[in-house]
Amino acid sequence: MKKFFLTGAITLSLLLCNTTADAAHYFTQGYAQGSDTPYGDNTSVGNYAKTSDAKIYYEVYGKGSPILILHGGGVGSPYELGKMLDVLKENHKLIVVSTRGHGRSEIGHSTITYKQKADDVIAVLDDLRLNEPVQIIGFSDGAYAAYEVAALYPERVDRVAAIGAGTLEAGYFPDSLDFNALASADKRFIDEQRKIQPEPKRWEKFLNDYMKFWHNQSVGEETFSAIKCPVLLIVGDEDDHAPVATVLAAHQLIENSRLCVVPKAWHTTFIDNYDVTFAAISQFVNAPVESLKPSKKLDANSK
Repeated sequence: MKKFFLTGAITLSLLLCNTTADAAHYFTQGYAQGSDTPYGDNTSVGNYAKTSDAKIYYEVYGKGSPILILHGGGVGSPYELGKMLDVLKENHKLIVVSTRGHGRSEIGHSTITYKQKADDVIAVLDDLRLNEPVQIIGFSDGAYAAYEVAALYPERVDRVAAIGAGTLEAGYFPDSLDFNALASADKRFIDEQRKIQPEPKRWEKFLNDYMKFWHNQSVGEETFSAIKCPVLLIVGDEDDHAPVATVLAAHQLIENSRLCVVPKAWHTTFIDNYDVTFAAISQFVNAPVESLKPSKKLDANSK
């Protein structure tokens, strides 16, 4: 069976390790253990932040200390984290972003970079006139974007919980995809996304451009050593998109970080083992920031 390396997305390789998946609705909301709330397509609470070349769609839920949510890339959607969001919004103000080229957000015309993604996040925070530092929960591509925000705009970030994102070397992911095969894996999801996208005719090209971006992307010491806020790194013990060794390497490079390896879980730890994943995130986001002190790391493992 062909794998789709759409980073951060619920990909076809999940079918190989989880027999409960419904192949006919592979990327859709039902399988993602979601919610009655259509996160990413709930226009009653939706807004747009304007950047220099695109409008970025976001939704706001709840009250309390702010947490910004960044979903996975490719066929990712805010809804994939729906089960978790339902609980978090009870005590926090959730800012749920559809990242550039996903859902209701525009693609724009500038080159895809993590600096661009970080600037999109800042545009959302500025649109909300939110000056206090925010927590960020990011999954895969969203986690890498969260790292970049924390590195470039440290005054805007309180802490980061990153799921499935470690060190990355260029060439790890392929540089293209078969869109027809992707569509046949879950026609319902593809059709739903095309209905809400502002530029559906550009989607196939965007996804291939996205894969080229990922194929050429490397993330390492320059980014991780620049992050000073507390970081929780979460990884599934069976993750082949961000293998445990790469997340451990990132943990060693981030000064103030802690690590949770989720047993019996692939890239989508929040689906494969929700209880462990959410227990780690809940403890982290609700802890006083002053209690999240740098962890002791062995010098031998810090090279």
